[in-house]
Amino acid sequence: MEFLGKKAASAPTKSATAQQKGQAAEALALAHLQAAGLRLLARNYRTPGRGGGEIDLIVRDRDGTVVFVEVRSRSRRDFGGAGASINAAKQRRIILAARHYLMRLSTPPPCRFDAVLIDGETLQWVRAAFDAS
Repeated sequence: MEFLGKKAASAPTKSATAQQKGQAAEALALAHLQAAGLRLLARNYRTPGRGGGEIDLIVRDRDGTVVFVEVRSRSRRDFGGAGASINAAKQRRIILAARHYLMRLSTPPPCRFDAVLIDGETLQWVRAAFDAS
């Protein structure tokens, strides 16, 4: 895992709704990833039907790797912070959605699962946060 911590430029405000905070966190994460040279493929990709998964951002790294990104934001670090909320059940749903996304492609590219964690004013990009095995 690689941790790249930096101060978040414009973290969501306390008066925003949960959906607005999530959208702001995703926009902040996407801007950070694009500044690092990654290219957006899809945003908020969902599998059809009940019990499926969702992927916040799907991006392509410069080397061609498709990166499935989970964005988590917490205003405080209570209960382990943003990273602690990506538990095994959440990982399974993300992996399910990633497999669904990859089925559409004729040749599956190399892939990885990253996380962008926003704790208060700090943004941390965790490369290879978990794997599909």
